[in-house]
Amino acid sequence: MAEVARGYYIFAIWITRLAYLNILWVLFTIAGLLFFGIMPATVAMFAIVRKWQRGEDEIPVFTTFWGVYRKEFWKANSIGIILLLLGYFFSIQFQILGAQSALVYQMAQFSIVIVFALLTMLVIYLFPIYVHFDLKAMQYLKWPLIVSIVHPILTVFLLACIGLTGYFIFQVFPAVLFFFGGSLSAYFITWGVSKTFSKYEAAI
Repeated sequence: MAEVARGYYIFAIWITRLAYLNILWVLFTIAGLLFFGIMPATVAMFAIVRKWQRGEDEIPVFTTFWGVYRKEFWKANSIGIILLLLGYFFSIQFQILGAQSALVYQMAQFSIVIVFALLTMLVIYLFPIYVHFDLKAMQYLKWPLIVSIVHPILTVFLLACIGLTGYFIFQVFPAVLFFFGGSLSAYFITWGVSKTFSKYEAAI
Protein backbone atom coordinates (compact mmCIF):
# COMPACT_ATOMS: atom_id res chain seq x y z
CA MET A 1 0.00 0.00 0.00
CA ALA A 2 2.86 2.35 0.81
CA GLU A 3 4.30 1.89 -2.69
CA VAL A 4 0.89 2.55 -4.25
CA ALA A 5 0.44 5.71 -2.19
CA ARG A 6 3.94 6.87 -3.13
CA GLY A 7 3.17 6.22 -6.79
CA TYR A 8 0.00 8.30 -6.59
CA TYR A 9 1.92 11.07 -4.84
CA ILE A 10 4.63 11.19 -7.52
CA PHE A 11 1.95 11.12 -10.23
CA ALA A 12 0.10 14.01 -8.58
CA ILE A 13 3.33 16.01 -8.29
CA TRP A 14 4.10 15.63 -11.98
CA ILE A 15 0.53 16.40 -13.03
CA THR A 16 0.72 19.60 -10.97
CA ARG A 17 4.11 20.55 -12.41
CA LEU A 18 3.01 20.04 -16.00
CA ALA A 19 -0.25 21.93 -15.49
CA TYR A 20 1.57 24.83 -13.79
CA LEU A 21 4.16 24.99 -16.57
CA ASN A 22 1.47 24.94 -19.24
CA ILE A 23 -0.42 27.78 -17.56
CA LEU A 24 2.80 29.82 -17.39
CA TRP A 25 3.34 29.14 -21.09
CA VAL A 26 -0.17 30.37 -21.93
CA LEU A 27 0.04 33.46 -19.70
CA PHE A 28 3.49 34.54 -20.92
CA THR A 29 2.40 33.98 -24.52
CA ILE A 30 -0.55 36.30 -23.92
CA ALA A 31 1.72 38.77 -22.11
CA GLY A 32 3.76 39.07 -25.29
CA LEU A 33 0.59 39.84 -27.27
CA LEU A 34 0.61 36.27 -28.62
CA PHE A 35 2.94 36.94 -31.54
CA PHE A 36 5.84 38.30 -29.50
CA GLY A 37 5.14 35.93 -26.62
CA ILE A 38 4.83 32.52 -28.23
CA MET A 39 8.51 32.00 -29.12
CA PRO A 40 10.19 33.10 -25.84
CA ALA A 41 7.46 31.40 -23.79
CA THR A 42 7.97 28.15 -25.68
CA VAL A 43 11.75 28.38 -25.29
CA ALA A 44 11.28 28.92 -21.54
CA MET A 45 8.91 25.95 -21.31
CA PHE A 46 11.38 23.65 -23.07
CA ALA A 47 14.19 24.94 -20.85
CA ILE A 48 12.21 23.91 -17.75
CA VAL A 49 11.41 20.50 -19.24
CA ARG A 50 15.07 19.95 -20.10
CA LYS A 51 16.07 20.66 -16.50
CA TRP A 52 13.43 18.25 -15.20
CA GLN A 53 14.63 15.49 -17.50
CA ARG A 54 18.19 16.07 -16.32
CA GLY A 55 17.12 15.45 -12.72
CA GLU A 56 16.69 19.09 -11.59
CA ASP A 57 13.23 18.50 -10.13
CA GLU A 58 13.34 21.18 -7.44
CA ILE A 59 14.13 24.24 -9.54
CA PRO A 60 12.05 27.41 -8.91
CA VAL A 61 9.79 27.10 -11.93
CA PHE A 62 8.45 30.65 -12.14
CA THR A 63 11.82 32.32 -11.54
CA THR A 64 13.56 30.07 -14.05
CA PHE A 65 10.79 30.51 -16.61
CA TRP A 66 10.84 34.30 -16.31
CA GLY A 67 14.62 34.40 -16.50
CA VAL A 68 14.74 32.39 -19.74
CA TYR A 69 11.79 34.29 -21.20
CA ARG A 70 13.44 37.65 -20.58
CA LYS A 71 16.91 36.55 -21.70
CA GLU A 72 15.80 34.87 -24.93
CA PHE A 73 12.99 37.29 -25.85
CA TRP A 74 14.68 39.04 -28.78
CA LYS A 75 16.69 36.11 -30.08
CA ALA A 76 13.69 33.76 -30.01
CA ASN A 77 11.48 36.34 -31.69
CA SER A 78 14.02 36.94 -34.45
CA ILE A 79 13.80 33.24 -35.29
CA GLY A 80 10.02 33.36 -35.01
CA ILE A 81 9.81 36.27 -37.45
CA ILE A 82 11.94 34.38 -39.98
CA LEU A 83 9.71 31.31 -39.67
CA LEU A 84 6.58 33.45 -40.00
CA LEU A 85 7.88 35.15 -43.13
CA LEU A 86 8.83 31.79 -44.64
CA GLY A 87 5.40 30.37 -43.83
CA TYR A 88 3.64 33.43 -45.25
CA PHE A 89 5.72 33.43 -48.43
CA PHE A 90 5.11 29.75 -49.17
CA SER A 91 1.41 30.08 -48.29
CA ILE A 92 1.04 32.80 -50.91
CA GLN A 93 2.93 30.68 -53.44
CA PHE A 94 0.67 27.71 -52.64
CA GLN A 95 -2.47 29.78 -53.27
CA ILE A 96 -1.10 31.24 -56.51
CA LEU A 97 -0.13 27.81 -57.83
CA GLY A 98 -3.47 26.36 -56.73
CA ALA A 99 -5.30 28.86 -58.94
CA GLN A 100 -3.60 27.40 -62.02
CA SER A 101 -4.85 24.31 -63.83
CA ALA A 102 -1.73 23.23 -65.71
CA LEU A 103 0.01 20.07 -64.51
CA VAL A 104 3.34 21.84 -64.02
CA TYR A 105 1.73 24.22 -61.52
CA GLN A 106 0.11 21.34 -59.64
CA MET A 107 3.50 19.66 -59.37
CA ALA A 108 5.01 22.91 -58.11
CA GLN A 109 2.18 23.15 -55.58
CA PHE A 110 3.07 19.68 -54.31
CA SER A 111 6.65 20.88 -53.77
CA ILE A 112 5.25 23.62 -51.50
CA VAL A 113 3.56 20.90 -49.43
CA ILE A 114 6.96 19.26 -49.00
CA VAL A 115 8.40 22.61 -47.88
CA PHE A 116 5.65 22.92 -45.25
CA ALA A 117 6.45 19.40 -44.04
CA LEU A 118 10.11 20.40 -43.67
CA LEU A 119 9.13 23.54 -41.77
CA THR A 120 7.00 21.44 -39.42
CA MET A 121 9.93 19.11 -38.79
CA LEU A 122 12.18 22.11 -38.18
CA VAL A 123 9.81 23.57 -35.58
CA ILE A 124 9.52 20.27 -33.69
CA TYR A 125 13.28 19.91 -33.35
CA LEU A 126 13.96 23.63 -32.91
CA PHE A 127 13.14 24.10 -29.24
CA PRO A 128 14.96 21.08 -27.75
CA ILE A 129 18.04 22.07 -29.76
CA TYR A 130 17.63 25.74 -28.80
CA VAL A 131 17.74 25.07 -25.07
CA HIS A 132 20.51 22.46 -25.30
CA PHE A 133 22.99 24.11 -27.67
CA ASP A 134 24.34 27.65 -27.72
CA LEU A 135 24.16 28.66 -31.39
CA LYS A 136 23.71 31.71 -33.56
CA ALA A 137 20.18 32.50 -34.68
CA MET A 138 20.53 31.19 -38.23
CA GLN A 139 22.10 27.94 -37.01
CA TYR A 140 18.89 27.23 -35.12
CA LEU A 141 17.18 27.03 -38.49
CA LYS A 142 19.84 24.76 -40.01
CA TRP A 143 20.52 22.13 -37.36
CA PRO A 144 16.94 21.20 -36.42
CA LEU A 145 16.25 20.52 -40.09
CA ILE A 146 19.43 18.45 -40.47
CA VAL A 147 18.74 16.37 -37.36
CA SER A 148 15.11 15.76 -38.31
CA ILE A 149 16.10 14.55 -41.80
CA VAL A 150 18.94 12.35 -40.50
CA HIS A 151 16.51 10.67 -38.07
CA PRO A 152 13.36 10.10 -40.20
CA ILE A 153 11.94 7.28 -38.05
CA LEU A 154 12.12 9.42 -34.91
CA THR A 155 10.62 12.36 -36.80
CA VAL A 156 7.67 10.33 -38.10
CA PHE A 157 7.18 8.81 -34.64
CA LEU A 158 7.08 12.23 -32.96
CA LEU A 159 4.75 13.69 -35.58
CA ALA A 160 2.39 10.70 -35.40
CA CYS A 161 2.27 10.59 -31.60
CA ILE A 162 1.73 14.33 -31.24
CA GLY A 163 -0.90 14.40 -33.96
CA LEU A 164 -2.86 11.36 -32.76
CA THR A 165 -2.68 12.32 -29.09
CA GLY A 166 -3.73 15.91 -29.81
CA TYR A 167 -6.62 14.74 -31.99
CA PHE A 168 -7.82 12.25 -29.36
CA ILE A 169 -7.66 14.78 -26.52
CA PHE A 170 -9.40 17.43 -28.62
CA GLN A 171 -12.20 15.01 -29.45
CA VAL A 172 -12.68 13.55 -25.97
CA PHE A 173 -11.27 16.01 -23.38
CA PRO A 174 -10.61 19.35 -25.13
CA ALA A 175 -10.21 21.20 -21.80
CA VAL A 176 -7.12 19.08 -21.07
CA LEU A 177 -5.26 20.90 -23.85
CA PHE A 178 -5.33 24.13 -21.83
CA PHE A 179 -3.62 22.50 -18.86
CA PHE A 180 -1.32 20.00 -20.56
CA GLY A 181 -1.26 20.55 -24.33
CA GLY A 182 2.00 22.49 -24.45
CA SER A 183 3.93 21.13 -21.48
CA LEU A 184 3.15 17.47 -22.18
CA SER A 185 4.13 17.87 -25.84
CA ALA A 186 7.33 19.65 -24.79
CA TYR A 187 8.18 16.83 -22.39
CA PHE A 188 7.61 14.16 -25.02
CA ILE A 189 9.47 16.02 -27.78
CA THR A 190 12.43 16.78 -25.53
CA TRP A 191 12.61 13.14 -24.46
CA GLY A 192 12.69 11.97 -28.09
CA VAL A 193 14.95 14.60 -29.65
CA SER A 194 17.48 14.52 -26.80
CA LYS A 195 18.26 10.92 -27.71
CA THR A 196 20.10 12.24 -30.76
CA PHE A 197 22.21 14.90 -29.03
CA SER A 198 25.21 12.71 -28.24
CA LYS A 199 25.81 12.32 -31.99
CA TYR A 200 26.02 16.07 -32.54
CA GLU A 201 27.78 17.39 -29.43
CA ALA A 202 31.11 17.75 -31.26
CA ALA A 203 29.69 18.93 -34.60
CA ILE A 204 27.34 21.54 -33.20
